[in-house]
Amino acid sequence: MSKIPVYFMPGLAASSSIFERIKLDGTIFEMCLLEWEIPKPKESLSDYALRISKNIKHENPVLIGVSFGGILVQEIAKHINARKVIIVSSVRSNVEFPRRMKIGKSTKAYKLIPMQLILNVEKLAKFSFGEKVNKRIKLYEKFLAVRDLGYLQWAVESVIRWDRNQIDENVIHIHGDKDDVFPIKYINKCIIVKGGTHIMILNKYKWLNENLPSIILED
Repeated sequence: MSKIPVYFMPGLAASSSIFERIKLDGTIFEMCLLEWEIPKPKESLSDYALRISKNIKHENPVLIGVSFGGILVQEIAKHINARKVIIVSSVRSNVEFPRRMKIGKSTKAYKLIPMQLILNVEKLAKFSFGEKVNKRIKLYEKFLAVRDLGYLQWAVESVIRWDRNQIDENVIHIHGDKDDVFPIKYINKCIIVKGGTHIMILNKYKWLNENLPSIILED
């Protein structure tokens, strides 16, 4: 029996190394990691998804995306036949956005975000206080793969302006009840991970390793 190909897409600006603790049985699954690429000028999210889909070399793969990667794999699934689409710490439509993101879209406040500061993690560390914050910044620096201002502006705008307003019930949604980016109160029908935050791909990997196989294989 051939292995089931499982493609993983990381979150905004992150590298595929965020999946380093995710382990699937190699006799059943073939893990494949996708990476972000620099968008072309004025490239739509749909066109970008089509371009990234060219890196998928198997037929009928399982697509797993985290955060913005979860939005992207849903767009990729418009261009290829996917066996299953699973999103983690993400949303299935813009209806699930928190109020601040909806306001950001209508006011275009997202254009005021200081992207240079976000990209300069070392400078950010100088302005942070407390060991917990600095630990999180070090973690962020470790997994931040794309330090391109154009990419970051495109990515933030692509999330805020995502036009899907209907939930695809076939998309499987795994979400933490402590997610501060996409609060659980706005999320419809998901598999809830107790204590899971927006970065639970890193600190709830044991739950994911235990449960992903059955979620993938379930009819």
